Amino acid sequence: MSAYEMNVSVATQYLEEQSDPDHGNYVYAYTITIKNTGSVAAQVISRHWIITDAKNRSQEVKGLGVVGHQPLLQPGQAFEYTSGTSFTTPQGSMTGTYFCVAEDGHQFNVTIPEFVLSLPRTLH
Repeated sequence: MSAYEMNVSVATQYLEEQSDPDHGNYVYAYTITIKNTGSVAAQVISRHWIITDAKNRSQEVKGLGVVGHQPLLQPGQAFEYTSGTSFTTPQGSMTGTYFCVAEDGHQFNVTIPEFVLSLPRTLH
């Protein structure tokens, strides 16, 4: 186990009531849990996303914190937040990194594993 380690998990949801497929607008929510699995307290300073739609068009999003927060996580502590994105295609994916600074000044990046946002499968 590394002293500087975060675990990132993601749950996604298609927001049918906010989407308008007839006009190419598909809206998704994603809930991210960041857990400090290391042995040193660390703060999430910024995020860097790469958001790609089904036509392989990508956009980059960079910014400070996550949903207006820069959570300081003690070992074993987790921070959960929900955000959203929209696509002009029914499916897309997101991946990226969080930039963190540990209590002792050590800087490190945490990979956000790629996840897919897609319409729920419907059986008729």
